[in-house]
Amino acid sequence: MIRENFAVFILSHGRANNLITLNSLKRCGYSGKWFVIVDNEDSTIDEYIKVCGKEHVIVFDKLATSKTFDTFDMSNNRKTIVYARNECFKIAKDLGLDYFLELDDDYRWFEFRWPEGDVLKTKEMKDIDKVFEAFLTFLDETNAKTIAFAQGGDLIGGVNGSRFKQGLLRKAMNSFFCKVDRPFTFVGRINEDVNTYTTLGSRGDLFFTFTKVDLVQVNTQKNEGGMSDVYMDYGTYNKSFYTIMTMPSCTKIGMMGDKHLRIHHQVDWETCVPKIISERFRK
Repeated sequence: MIRENFAVFILSHGRANNLITLNSLKRCGYSGKWFVIVDNEDSTIDEYIKVCGKEHVIVFDKLATSKTFDTFDMSNNRKTIVYARNECFKIAKDLGLDYFLELDDDYRWFEFRWPEGDVLKTKEMKDIDKVFEAFLTFLDETNAKTIAFAQGGDLIGGVNGSRFKQGLLRKAMNSFFCKVDRPFTFVGRINEDVNTYTTLGSRGDLFFTFTKVDLVQVNTQKNEGGMSDVYMDYGTYNKSFYTIMTMPSCTKIGMMGDKHLRIHHQVDWETCVPKIISERFRK
């Protein structure tokens, strides 16, 4: 059993009948508290209540939340996830929780990754409570703001990929294990996760991704609802520039991909976050 003072928050919009993450959690054996977080600008709230039960649906005031942080632009388009992300700390505190996990609503499965010879093997989790407990223990024993599961892009190169070998990355995207008494604020209307881990990381805050477990998402632009409309309208060009605005000292625009190149942000980790200096340099 997972600890009582923890809950999973599934952030959703317009997908009441397609909560893929919820089904994946149940299939992986999750036994703890869970809530679906939706905003009051979602026209399908009644559907969420019908599908999940009123006790599992939490509705927040999106406009009010929009006034509490910097979106980096003047747009009135609030069809992005950052508002829900920033509301989660308040929701968790109101519920009397000490820990929570933010998840998107479109994860097909959660899996372990390990090397066998030259192959990076994979197996779906069956007792995900134990995995969650391990991540919460990591938060207890470190000063990290958050730690995340890896994503497919973190494992490019397989067994010989530098990121998999590194094990613990100085970034956090998509999933966020958090402590209520260790809050932080996401910034930027789009690309909020990258904006935040680079900006706060540059100030010494610790954001981590553990590469031995990962989550698998549905293709963003093929899943109706959520942020699909925003990605279809703007692509990765505008998205990437939000990070350039907040951290021009260590980020830039580049081309990403193999056969199908696309514009994407690039982070220079040598200049982005503070490093631990060896004891031999102590004066």
